[in-house]
Amino acid sequence: MAQAALRPPVRGPTFIRLLARLAETDLAPARPSLPDRLGQWLDWKHALALAAALDARPAEPAIAAVAPDDLHAECARAREVLTAAVEDAPLLAPAAPAEADYAAFRQLCLSRQRATQAAVGRLRGKLRDALAASPGMGQLAEVDAAMEVAITPREHTLLAKVPELLGQRFERLRTAADTSTTWLDSFRRDMRSVLLAELDLRFQPVDALLAALRTS
Repeated sequence: MAQAALRPPVRGPTFIRLLARLAETDLAPARPSLPDRLGQWLDWKHALALAAALDARPAEPAIAAVAPDDLHAECARAREVLTAAVEDAPLLAPAAPAEADYAAFRQLCLSRQRATQAAVGRLRGKLRDALAASPGMGQLAEVDAAMEVAITPREHTLLAKVPELLGQRFERLRTAADTSTTWLDSFRRDMRSVLLAELDLRFQPVDALLAALRTS
């Protein structure tokens, strides 16, 4: 009997690898370079705003509203709360597999995404204010603000597909399970891994701004 061909391992960020595995698909081997990809995502208004931020003269430092140490602690607390929300009882609580309905999981996924999006936006704003109060860091704050306006709509569009992919995974596992009752636990683990990886992805701008604040 011929052995089935094994799918080559998907390379890339954890979040992308998880989605590719759940969707049972492979990533395209050739991907556009970062400048080419940004060129597809930015319209002329966003490109002009970003260019203006890059070319702007450093502004005089403002008065810091929040101490850097307090910001580090606030970001850490926010991340801990969001992580705990993904790992909490509603996601992991036992349920009868035969009665499982993806609608409840979809609502849970959407609520976690909205909470993370709101927290990240709030933290980025506070970190930009802190950078604007640090000598030589005002321009970085302006660039991040321009990038957030330009990239966030595209990010939201792409991440909005996560609940759909998880729904497809849910149905595949349920169909393949036959009489097995362990498929729902497998799905819960998959969903938790994806949401935690998305949380890490969304926090990358926050982590970058925190790193810049540490060097200021």
